Amino acid sequence: MYDPPKINSVASATAVKQGGRRGNMTKRPLLYALMLAFAALPAGAASLVKTYSYFSIGGRTLDDIGTQLTKLGPQVKSTGMRHPGATQMAFSTRVSYAEKSNSCRIADVNVIVKVKVILPEWRRPRKADAGVRLFWATLSADIKRHEDRHVEIAKNHARELEDALKATYPQKTCDAAKAKAAEITAAILAKHDRAQVQFDRVETINFESRILRLLRYRMERIENGRLPG
Repeated sequence: MYDPPKINSVASATAVKQGGRRGNMTKRPLLYALMLAFAALPAGAASLVKTYSYFSIGGRTLDDIGTQLTKLGPQVKSTGMRHPGATQMAFSTRVSYAEKSNSCRIADVNVIVKVKVILPEWRRPRKADAGVRLFWATLSADIKRHEDRHVEIAKNHARELEDALKATYPQKTCDAAKAKAAEITAAILAKHDRAQVQFDRVETINFESRILRLLRYRMERIENGRLPG
């Protein structure tokens, strides 16, 4: 489940004379997790910093697990409800400007997207029913896939934002260049938010049929000896 940030704004960046480099970072808030992994995209592209956080649940039956997820899952601000998993994110955009006598252009751009993925961890009872174990293995894998897709959507839009800023034509003044950068950033981040919401909407509609299909597939693999029972 996508948990949008509170702030979506761009601060002014500092212009520099041609040949120099300085920048200013604009940030959206992010809660940091204990575990940190850094993943860089190809050279010159946007960067991703991903963190993971886990919450523990108990329960011996499917109803128990459902109750625990509803009670202990992360609360998403956009819905006001708790969900089995969530992804929080922030975009940081560092822009450097190069100024000539009659124009100002964007000299360099670096977009960093920081995400925190929150996932459930089941404290499995010693004598948990095989059917419950099967369902949990299927559900937890689907929750992780869902949240990882939120990360991919963010990463793709970070790359799109960086490319769009780099392709901006020179403006007459650096104030105009900064305003143009702010306009582009706001438009692409709004597009990103819409894509995340649409993904959640489609996933919710297809949840039941998807889980049943995944359960059948996992059962077939167990029967064929390709997965432990």
